[in-house]
Amino acid sequence: MVWWSWLLILGAGLLAVGLYDLMQSRHALLRNFPLIGHLRYLIERIGPELRQYVVADNDEEKPFSRDERRWVYATAKNENPYFGFGTDDDLTEINRVVFRHAPFPILEPVPHSAPIPCTKILGQWRDRPGAFRPKSVVNLSGMSFGSLSGAAVQALNRGASIDGCLHNTGEGGLAEHHLQGGELIFQFGTGYFGCRDDEGRFCSDTLLQTVSAAPIRAIEVKLSQGAKPGMGGLLPAAKVTAEIAEARGVPKGIDVASPAGHSVFSDIVTLVEFVEELAHITGLPVGIKSAVGQVDFWTQLARHMAETGRGPDFVNIDGGEGGTGAGPLVFSDHVALPFWEAFAVAHNAFAEVSLTDAIVFMGAGRLGLPARAAMAMSIGVDVINVGREAMLAIGCLQAQKCHTGHCPTGVATQSKWLQRGLDPTDKGVRLASYVSGLRRELLRLSYACGVKHPALMGPNNVSVRWVDGRYRSAHEHYGIDPAVTHSQQRVKLIRDALATA
Repeated sequence: MVWWSWLLILGAGLLAVGLYDLMQSRHALLRNFPLIGHLRYLIERIGPELRQYVVADNDEEKPFSRDERRWVYATAKNENPYFGFGTDDDLTEINRVVFRHAPFPILEPVPHSAPIPCTKILGQWRDRPGAFRPKSVVNLSGMSFGSLSGAAVQALNRGASIDGCLHNTGEGGLAEHHLQGGELIFQFGTGYFGCRDDEGRFCSDTLLQTVSAAPIRAIEVKLSQGAKPGMGGLLPAAKVTAEIAEARGVPKGIDVASPAGHSVFSDIVTLVEFVEELAHITGLPVGIKSAVGQVDFWTQLARHMAETGRGPDFVNIDGGEGGTGAGPLVFSDHVALPFWEAFAVAHNAFAEVSLTDAIVFMGAGRLGLPARAAMAMSIGVDVINVGREAMLAIGCLQAQKCHTGHCPTGVATQSKWLQRGLDPTDKGVRLASYVSGLRRELLRLSYACGVKHPALMGPNNVSVRWVDGRYRSAHEHYGIDPAVTHSQQRVKLIRDALATA
């Protein structure tokens, strides 16, 4: 065809679109401005990408700024993670974290793998047969197969195997993608995926089958999560593929509902009884994951555990800013306390009954960056769980299309075409590099402050800028007693952990 024929075809197509715009009544913009109005929808569609790469400055974009993403990408690829020409941050902003380095830092070189063991033995308090000390203080947060692609889950588990960190399955059940060599924490929520019967009720026999089929080191009962606490979920029939149905133990092609609350327990007493039942039948440490809303729950839970000597081996606190998946805007923005206030509520509740040295405290909610992770550990967090930062490490570019099924990098989609771009072997290596790189930065910060473990950084090391321009310790800022987090007993636990590393 000659060139002018293509022009005629293009002109005819544009004329047809313009006539359709004029005649349709659904979109006022297109009816008033045919053809041109489509530019508005195009710009809206690619808005996140435009802001990321053209409009936003290095520290402006949320949830992760360009600087933060760049650090994760460089660390995951084993590239130079340094930044040149000094900081471009506003050093006088409120709530800014400052680490007060020691005049005489530790001079030992930081090992490349940066081994930092957990300071506590998970399950020791209740003498669980499967009690163990996590090798890494940085582990992978719960991200379900179904929310993430099979290729992404494979990459995460391969990376966990390489690094030696733990991989939380998320509440979507156990899939073959989880069986790439990495050790697991098996999580389930109100849908009891991976431990349910045909009616959707909890089934201990199914749980035992799941535990026996994989290298599961602990069990996590999810009460709520940061993205949508206090809310159930519905997996539409169209998304229940054969693979997802098998992993979750549900029929293929049928809507799958997860209630807002658990059916097995309904109060603190029955929750503790259920935790003890799980530990008894599996021999594994058992914990709970929750965002923090009402304070009374934590106070009463801690008191009940102190009185009975029974209960969860670990508590995983998820901040309201967390959320690897999608949720309603009002829940994402306004339900549940931010991590720092949430952790203070839970930690203080257990401090009041002298249980902080028995319980392993885990934390999640944008903690997968060195400054946040270090401050969290300084105020009492034992284990950092990383979610979206791990997604960035395996290729996520914060397109914010997790809820659409059209993730351009194949991380949060079930599209086979989009998944083909994600190589689990290559991305598994990147995940391992990111996790060890984060630990390396934690150790470098610790050594600069004159201590050998980030949990030893105390109120003299970590400060937060207040509204009046003064600095106060992170402990004072968030209302946590340093006499609890840095007691002689806790310091001994940390030194014992270092001795066994």
